[in-house]
Amino acid sequence: MTQASKTPFLDLVAPHQELEEELVQVFRNALRSAAFIGGPLVEEFERDFAAFCDTEHCVGVGSGTDAVRFALIAAGVRPGESVITVPNTFIATTEAISQAGALPEFVDIDERTYNMDADKLQEYLERNCDRDPHSGKPISRRTGRVISAIVPVHLYGQTADMDPILEVAEAHNLIVIEDACQAHGAEYFSKKEQRWRKAGSMGRAAAFSFYPGKNLGACGEAGAVTTNDAALARKVRILRDHGQGEKYYHEMEGYNGRLDAIQAGILGAKLRRLADWNELRREKAQIYRELFCSTEGVLLPFEPEWTRPVYHLYVVRVARRSEVQNYLKAMGIGTGIHYPIPLHLQKAYRSLGYREGDFPITEKVAKEILSLPMYPQLSREQQVCVVASLTECNRPQDEAALLVSPSA
Repeated sequence: MTQASKTPFLDLVAPHQELEEELVQVFRNALRSAAFIGGPLVEEFERDFAAFCDTEHCVGVGSGTDAVRFALIAAGVRPGESVITVPNTFIATTEAISQAGALPEFVDIDERTYNMDADKLQEYLERNCDRDPHSGKPISRRTGRVISAIVPVHLYGQTADMDPILEVAEAHNLIVIEDACQAHGAEYFSKKEQRWRKAGSMGRAAAFSFYPGKNLGACGEAGAVTTNDAALARKVRILRDHGQGEKYYHEMEGYNGRLDAIQAGILGAKLRRLADWNELRREKAQIYRELFCSTEGVLLPFEPEWTRPVYHLYVVRVARRSEVQNYLKAMGIGTGIHYPIPLHLQKAYRSLGYREGDFPITEKVAKEILSLPMYPQLSREQQVCVVASLTECNRPQDEAALLVSPSA
C-alpha cells in the first residue's frame, strides 16, 4: 500500500482546507475588532447553536468538561451528593461530576447501543437505594449519599433511550443532564411525545464538546450548555465568568470557563455545514453496512428505529482485537479504541471501591470494540480497503471465535 493510499482514522485537514479562507477571515475580523472574549461572535454562535438543538438557550464555555460541570452545578447538584452515569464513557464525564462536588456512581449499559440501560438504572434505584423522607430522592446504600442527578451519555453519536430514563428520573425526583459531547445533531424519537427530539433538548440541560475531532469541532478547546431553563442558563453564564453577572460584581465564586470569540466564529462557520456533514457520515455508515454484509465475526453498530445517529464514531466489535488492529495498522489503516478500560476499573477511581465483574456488559464490550475510520471526507475506495483488510484478518479460525449479536 502506498503512502497516498493510507486511510487515517480521522482527517482534520480536509475540512479546514475546504473552509480555509472563511476561517482566516474570522481571525482577521477578531484582530480588527479586538473582541477576543465574548462579544458578537460568541452571541451569534450561541443563538445559532441553540436553534440547531431546538433549545431556547445556549451558553458557550471553554470545554465539554466545563459544560458538564457547569450544567450540574447550575441545575442544583450539591457537594456531598451522588450522580449516576455509565462506566463506558470518557473520563471527562466523571471528572465533571467530581469537580461539581458530587460522587459518580455507575449503572451498566445496553449491549446493543453501548448507552445507559434504563432497566438497570431503575433496578439500581429500587434495589440499592432507600428514599429520603424529605426530598424524596434516593439514598445510595453503597455510599450513604443522596443521589440527585443522572447523566446519560449519548455515545458514539447515538442518543440513549431517553423516554424510559426520563420516566425513571421523574419517579425518583432526579435531575437529568445529557452528556451530548459526541452527539451534535443526533435525534431521538420520543414515543411519549410522538415526535423527534434533538440531542441536547431533552434533559434539564445538556453538555456539548467542540474538541477538534468532534462532528462540530473548534480549532482548539470549546464547549456549550444547552437548556430551555432561563434561570439555569443565567447561572451557567455567571459560573463561566468568575461568578460575575456584572463586571467586578461577583454573585458567587465561579470559574474561568469562557468561550473564545475566535473559536465561536470558527464554530459558527462550521455549524452551517454540520447538517450536510452529518448526512455524509450516515451515508458512510450505510456503505460500511453494505460492504460488511457477508463478513463473519464482526458486529456492526446497532441502530434502533428510535434514533437518527450522527456517527461521531463507527464502532464495531471483533474477537481478536489486538491482532486485527495491528494488521490494519500494517495496512496503513488507522483505528481507535473508545474506551479500552472502563471508568470503574481506572486507577483514578480505585477509591470508589468497584471491582472487576461489577459491570459485566461494559467490561465485555471494552475488550472487543474497535473504532474504524469515519469522517465526511472518507472515500468509498478507502472504506472498501478498510473492510477488505479487516475481513481478511478476522476470518474466524473456529466457531468459538465468532461473536454473537446481542438479541434485538
